[in-house]
Amino acid sequence: MNYYFLGIGGIGMSALARFFHRRGDRVAGYDRTPSPLTAELEAEGIAIHYEDNPDLIPADVDLVVYTPAVPADTREFQACVARGLRMEKRSQMLGELTHGKKCIAVAGSHGKTTTTTLIAHLLNGAPCGCSAFLGGISKNFNSNLLVNPDSEYVVVEADEYDRSFLQLHPHIAVITATDPDHLDIYGTHEHMLEAYLQFANQVDSDGALILKENIFRTLDGEPFVEYGHEHHHDHHDDDAHSAHSAHLTNPNIHTYTARGIEADYYAINVRNYNGNIFFDLRTPDGVLFDLELDGAPLVNVENAVAASAVALGCGLDQFQLRHGLKTFSGVRRRFDYRIREKNLVYIDDYAHHPEEIGRTIESVRYLYPGKRVVGIFQPHLYTRTRDLADDFARVLGTLDEIVMLPIYPAREKPILGVTSSMVLRKIDSMSKYLCTPDQVLELVPALCPDVVLTLGAGDIDRLVPRLENTLREQML
Repeated sequence: MNYYFLGIGGIGMSALARFFHRRGDRVAGYDRTPSPLTAELEAEGIAIHYEDNPDLIPADVDLVVYTPAVPADTREFQACVARGLRMEKRSQMLGELTHGKKCIAVAGSHGKTTTTTLIAHLLNGAPCGCSAFLGGISKNFNSNLLVNPDSEYVVVEADEYDRSFLQLHPHIAVITATDPDHLDIYGTHEHMLEAYLQFANQVDSDGALILKENIFRTLDGEPFVEYGHEHHHDHHDDDAHSAHSAHLTNPNIHTYTARGIEADYYAINVRNYNGNIFFDLRTPDGVLFDLELDGAPLVNVENAVAASAVALGCGLDQFQLRHGLKTFSGVRRRFDYRIREKNLVYIDDYAHHPEEIGRTIESVRYLYPGKRVVGIFQPHLYTRTRDLADDFARVLGTLDEIVMLPIYPAREKPILGVTSSMVLRKIDSMSKYLCTPDQVLELVPALCPDVVLTLGAGDIDRLVPRLENTLREQML
């Protein structure tokens, strides 16, 4: 088969491209801009071009795979439609590839990439093995793709954007968070919760649903749907609940948390020792003591509890789990240490939602108490910046110095009045700056930071190696 990818440089698209290329199919693609990831794909033998030119589409394409991030007015997209080529969204393709397998799908407004990658790492180190399509580059595999034709398990990140995850019918599903996001697609938080509920109800009846505790709640704290331990409370008569006919159909539901003792799986006795985190895991079958995460952020405890619940359900014993957690190197751009010296730490993170940013900053404060933290943030999408501006201001205001880049538009057109300056004006601090990437390289060393943090999901990753080199030259 000959596959053509529109938006091949996307993290999910590149995993599919790698899969078909490795299988022996012919793969080519277009993306708007070169990146380190497209350079890796080209080095693997995949032909990619960066000019929106229909003449560059191969003549003998059997199937076009595209992402919603590619605008419909892209000339190549329109040419593919005009030529009558068979076209499938990335999410449809992922649904087809996981059909007939035991699919383990991880969804959530944050935490899903690390949890997915950790599950893949745990299973890959055990006899059951797995294939995996990841939403980030695993530092253990140095790839976003894992292929094991002998395993019945395939681990995937389930993307809620554009309701993509509804193409999946998992054997095991994890939902990590349901904070409001992608309201340009869903309109309201309740509509977003309805999509998550539909995803949850697509899990095999003989499979399992692993939910972060209190996941199905509206913004005012009312239960959107009841399950698990919530049955112990008197929510049944709530007017807010009776307004919903929402219910979970899977009989095998487990809850988890890193903060609290109400869930089926939870962490206790969490402690930081020399930058590594240790915790005890309470499961329905007893306690596993002294599990270790190497150089991990605090939020990874919660991700590790979810991944452990999946791994134990897939038959891993405590020794395989223990070894897997300790040897997990993390995900590129997820609390990714670029410099880890005594007098300077530089961490790069993909966090782009206020909840994620807040948790990342909390982890830095936990691991490096009393240190001066300088954060550089690039907002992602005009709609997200508009909808969550107050929340962005609140979490960024907890940094010692705030440096903001202009908004990364991705697929969106500008919205009048929605800028990075709009967020900065809401932050009650004198230590705030609006910069271009080049200005960041001059400013940050002058701020004499103890810890530097880059945050964002746009093209801030292009700045990361340059900033790392500048910090090494000027501060080490």
